[in-house]
Amino acid sequence: MMDDLTLLTLSKVREGLRSAEFTSRELLEAYLARIELYEPSLHAFLYLNADRALTQADQADQRISAWRKDPTEPLPPLIGIPLAVKDVLCVKGLPCTCGSRILEGFIPPYHATAVRRLLEAGAIIIGKTNTDEFAMGSSTENSAYGATHNPWNVEHVPGGSSGGSAAAVAARFAPLALGTDTGGSVRQPAAFCGVTGLKPTYGRVSRFGLVAYGSSLDVVGAFGKSVADVAFLFGLVSGPDALDATTVDLPVPQVRLSDEPSLKGLRVGVPKEYFVSGIQNEIERSVRAAIDRFQELGAQIVEISLPHTKYALPVYYLIAPAEASANLARYDGIRYGPRNPAEAMWDIYYHTRGEKFGAEVKRRIMLGTYALSAGYYDAYYGKAQKVRTLIKRDFERAFDQVDIIAAPVAPTTAFRFGEHSNDPLAMYLEDVFTLPANLAGVPGLAIPVGFDQAGLPVGIQLMGAHFAESTLFQAAHAYQLTTSWHTLFPDQIQRA
Repeated sequence: MMDDLTLLTLSKVREGLRSAEFTSRELLEAYLARIELYEPSLHAFLYLNADRALTQADQADQRISAWRKDPTEPLPPLIGIPLAVKDVLCVKGLPCTCGSRILEGFIPPYHATAVRRLLEAGAIIIGKTNTDEFAMGSSTENSAYGATHNPWNVEHVPGGSSGGSAAAVAARFAPLALGTDTGGSVRQPAAFCGVTGLKPTYGRVSRFGLVAYGSSLDVVGAFGKSVADVAFLFGLVSGPDALDATTVDLPVPQVRLSDEPSLKGLRVGVPKEYFVSGIQNEIERSVRAAIDRFQELGAQIVEISLPHTKYALPVYYLIAPAEASANLARYDGIRYGPRNPAEAMWDIYYHTRGEKFGAEVKRRIMLGTYALSAGYYDAYYGKAQKVRTLIKRDFERAFDQVDIIAAPVAPTTAFRFGEHSNDPLAMYLEDVFTLPANLAGVPGLAIPVGFDQAGLPVGIQLMGAHFAESTLFQAAHAYQLTTSWHTLFPDQIQRA
């Protein structure tokens, strides 16, 4: 029975807790039992919050029991339900390392806004998940604390940088998880691990308490077993925040998903630039089959063009490293984390940053510093921002013709460890289909649509106009009502 609880959807968990079918402690213990069994071979977590979480589960059970006797006050929507948080989001009293040695030992004195809203909704933080260092990577191989493994095949990566959160949901270590998406870091690991992942519109979810990588690109996103689960979580974390001036003062839509799988009247755009030579055959077949299913459900399929897509990769790798160069300047051995001692102040900076930052972070800091340097700013960073505007306009024109855009998430399924380790460009190309949405600031939703011949998941991403998350949810939910890909999880995870 205990293990069966980890198979339940979010709605079934909420019903079960309220009807006394099981307790919050029993639910949490079911997840902890799976973590004890499989975490050694996956390394999805950097910090497990078991003792504190069990205490909170007992408190939730007491509150639920009191509510059954006197249901005049409604229960918080996530009361007694565990979830995982990517280790770039601050949780008061828990370590926040960003997968880096330079933040080793740092414990935030406050919650990130997204975390605080979930705690207020009754959620229990089960642990902090592994990430590429400072969210810079596409495989979670860049974590200073060891790589996370894909639950479907531990010899393959889970994607990145939110690989720990995606692996945790896929392995049934938690029903929900928070991640972040700067260039595809929710959608790509969701596709690699066969779960549902959302990158909201930039400005829809507060970034307060998120350790910044690229401030104009970073978005707090969510993982779940299904569209319905992710949509529910989205409704709880979204909305304006006085602590983040980039949030938009718009009401958060109450997403009510229909039980009728009809997409009549929906216009689905298929960009020709996303189906290019070099894409894995099984990915193209699975994605096109999913698009055919949308058509069977009543959607109109329209071929569109996003002509500046080919510039997204170089534009991103000018803008993101430039912002990272500025954001990571604060980690100097003086204000946060450990310090490598030296006689002169500048030597403290050099030794601490040189030894505590990993190779990929140093590479991006140097790229960004160069792009911002005197004599090169206009030629590189300034021009990249102009091309970014052209990419954004491509999407705006496309959404005059269609309601959503359907495309592959990545050109390959999850690759083997070390396959791109000595080729940064090959690694960067894994995000070639996800980067444009971040540059344009539009929402993206990844859902599973099949498997390749090796048994690794394939994902599709749906992109929408700014603040059109509800449209994405409705379309993807209709698809999931008529398919079973999202209900499949690894039967037997290879144990260490």
